[in-house]
Amino acid sequence: MEHVADGRQLLVFLVAAGIVVPLFQHLKLGVVLGFLIAGIIVGPGGFGHLVPLSSLFGYATITNVGQLQAFGDLGILFLLFTIGLELSFARLGSIGRLMLGAGGLQVALATAAIYAAAALAGFEFDDSLVFGMAFALSSTAIVTQSLAERRRLGTPVGRTALGVLILQDLMVVPIVIVVGILAQPGASVGLALVKGVAIAAVVVVGVVLLGRTIVKPLMRFAGATGNRTLLIAITLLIIVVAGFITARAGLSAALGAFLAGLLLSETEYRHQIDVEVEPFKDLLLGLFFMTVGMTIDIAAVVGQLPIIIAALAVLFLVKLAFGYLALRIAKLERAAAVETAFILCGAGEFAFVVLTLAARDGVVSDEIARLATTIAAISMVLTPVMGALGSRFAKRLAARDAEARSGVGGDHGFSDHVIIGGFGRFGATVAKLLSAEDIAHVALDLDAEHVVRAAREGQMVFFGDATRPEILARLGAERARAFVVTVDDAVISELMVRTIREHWPSAIIHARARTVTHGRRLLDAGANDVVPEALEGSLQLAGNLLGDIGLPDEAVEQRLAVARETARALMRGGPAEPDKAKPPIDG
Repeated sequence: MEHVADGRQLLVFLVAAGIVVPLFQHLKLGVVLGFLIAGIIVGPGGFGHLVPLSSLFGYATITNVGQLQAFGDLGILFLLFTIGLELSFARLGSIGRLMLGAGGLQVALATAAIYAAAALAGFEFDDSLVFGMAFALSSTAIVTQSLAERRRLGTPVGRTALGVLILQDLMVVPIVIVVGILAQPGASVGLALVKGVAIAAVVVVGVVLLGRTIVKPLMRFAGATGNRTLLIAITLLIIVVAGFITARAGLSAALGAFLAGLLLSETEYRHQIDVEVEPFKDLLLGLFFMTVGMTIDIAAVVGQLPIIIAALAVLFLVKLAFGYLALRIAKLERAAAVETAFILCGAGEFAFVVLTLAARDGVVSDEIARLATTIAAISMVLTPVMGALGSRFAKRLAARDAEARSGVGGDHGFSDHVIIGGFGRFGATVAKLLSAEDIAHVALDLDAEHVVRAAREGQMVFFGDATRPEILARLGAERARAFVVTVDDAVISELMVRTIREHWPSAIIHARARTVTHGRRLLDAGANDVVPEALEGSLQLAGNLLGDIGLPDEAVEQRLAVARETARALMRGGPAEPDKAKPPIDG
């Protein structure tokens, strides 16, 4: 019967993940939030309350959450391992300042501020300090996965958040020691912190030194056998051993997995390992997110809703304010500091550990620990939402900063130049070619990052809307030799073409199209010439292929010319005659 129950729970997990997660993806709310909500629904605090109404809800409820949590924790190990695998020690060194500066300040300020807020609310010293330490740390799994979903891990925000999270993992030992000290009247909290930091440093250095002497020989041995199964088995062994060592020393097991990833990133097998581990990580990490959702009891939340809402508001406001302050002191730009503070403002999985230890040792009461755990879990559920909100605020702030620094203000005296609308990858390439020919040009973009990057490279790029005629006029539109439309958004690119054609009827307009259909709409809007991006890429690939399989260069060029003209005819709504100019293969 136990095996049947386990099989049913696995089936419930797969069904819930298969329905809720794709729905959240479709709504663009993220996979992480989908798993968390799915966990709330099928957990004992969700459908579990409806079992007395109908026994059918019992079949859709996961009751043994503890059994699944063990597997879910493995997902965190694999996540941190893959992050370490992508980072390497050299790249980790580049975020060392952020880790120590921003990370240390964030933990210290957040702990102190949350402690002060709890003390002002009437809690005793021990309770307040436990809250400060438990809620100061953020969820490594949720934050990193949310950043990865939005492709932000490689940005300044992603690097800073990762540095802070690594530092937070290193603070696990000092915090655990302090919780133990609080249960012993008269012990020194300050000495406990120093001792904990020293232990963490020694363990990390020991794992790295031991790993560097063992990991490479082991991986070379596995690689020499040519056995893929042995390679994966040794990789899993390294992850588990590193996690076991750090866990036994009181550190996070996830930190050990991260160090294992860094060690393996120095080997030639890291790309193969990354591909092999990815499916394990995704499945187990989804299970972890669901188990977090399962810890939330909807009935308990409703019963204490005013207290929980007030506590969440205080938690988010305190961590946002002092997180932003710490990041600004660490000299992070305003927009990046705002987004990073938002993504780190929730609590983390380690809050469960701290509160459980504190309740077991009698430092806080069981009732307070349960309430605090619920608040931590809900804040974790809201972490992806806060990250998305932070990203929006940061973009607006960055746009204002860019407009203040590089906004279009007055006629700059441009003449006989090219105006480029959109300065992404395509627009930047056009600008380089114009520079090589010493042709004057200026560009507009609404992405603040593009504007700032271009300014650093010495490019003449302004923050502004290329669909507004008054902005184009300030860049000397009536004196421009030509316009180039490279905006990513299809609707905006068509609007820019119509605006130019309406206000400057004789203008020469070249536009980049995403597809042939989009190209036809751009021509209808008034573009003189349109280049479908997908078409040119496919033609280049086809040309290389024809050349490699033996066709003469002249025949290849003629084939491509015919295909290009055929596509252009289709865009213009004319007949397609692909075989009309087809030369013989023997050329």
